[in-house]
Amino acid sequence: MDVLQRIEAALEMAVSKGIGDGCPPLLAKAVRHAVFSPGSRVRPRLCLAVAHACGDDSPTVSDAAAASLELLHCASLVHDDLPCFDDADTRRGQPTVHRAYGERLAVLAGDGLIVLAFENLAWSTLRQPERLAPLSIIVGRAVGISHGIVAGQAWECESNVDLTAYHREKTAALFAAATEAGAAAAGMNPASWHTLGENLGLAYQVADDLRDVASSAEELGKPVGQDAAHDRPSAVAELGLDGAVERLIGLVNGAVESIPDCPGDDDLRALVRGEMQRLLPEPLAQRLR
Repeated sequence: MDVLQRIEAALEMAVSKGIGDGCPPLLAKAVRHAVFSPGSRVRPRLCLAVAHACGDDSPTVSDAAAASLELLHCASLVHDDLPCFDDADTRRGQPTVHRAYGERLAVLAGDGLIVLAFENLAWSTLRQPERLAPLSIIVGRAVGISHGIVAGQAWECESNVDLTAYHREKTAALFAAATEAGAAAAGMNPASWHTLGENLGLAYQVADDLRDVASSAEELGKPVGQDAAHDRPSAVAELGLDGAVERLIGLVNGAVESIPDCPGDDDLRALVRGEMQRLLPEPLAQRLR
């Protein structure tokens, strides 16, 4: 089974178990719409890549960690698309959850996915309970009100925003959780993997800012020009197009250089550089080569 098959199987197992027999039918459909719309699965892929580099001695735990991170990411997208934030019509080339099922079910689906992420970790560590606590702390911190997705979204409500702090919480926190969780799921010390995830997450957000001004809605599968439309902080607004590209290059190089020595370090370096090139419009991607 390849990595993407592992991820999809782990997500299907988690969602099916979470929905169970008693879930209201429309909520079940909204949750599935949120999770199984076509996505790159970059965070769980990163988690499994680090787990592999660390030996991946418990695939059940690493698969669960990867799936839980993706559930949290999907929850954040559902909430980010709501009328009170971006009021987006499309996501991953399909109608957003609140457009397809209504705002009330979108809020509930996002909330339910957050809870399901932690349930999934608990279900999957019953045979290795010593790994649950570090994984729960890593994942919880990534979505927290002080450091994590919630904090990042809240920075959009402030009048004065530090761009790096905003990007660190909104995007980089979940990437750092992916690299740390991959190590923790394999029974290794996660601390040495934090910088890789944080730098890659910061780079990912800069790339997203660049795509918002240099791509089309058809290419992205979601509306473009949203940063300017919602007066959100962005790397392009603060640094200009060339400055944002240079910032991205520096972050990618920093991510690559931070990878600890391990049997899979060459594969990880290739994954980091390839992911950034994939994300950018071709004229900008050439500057990373």
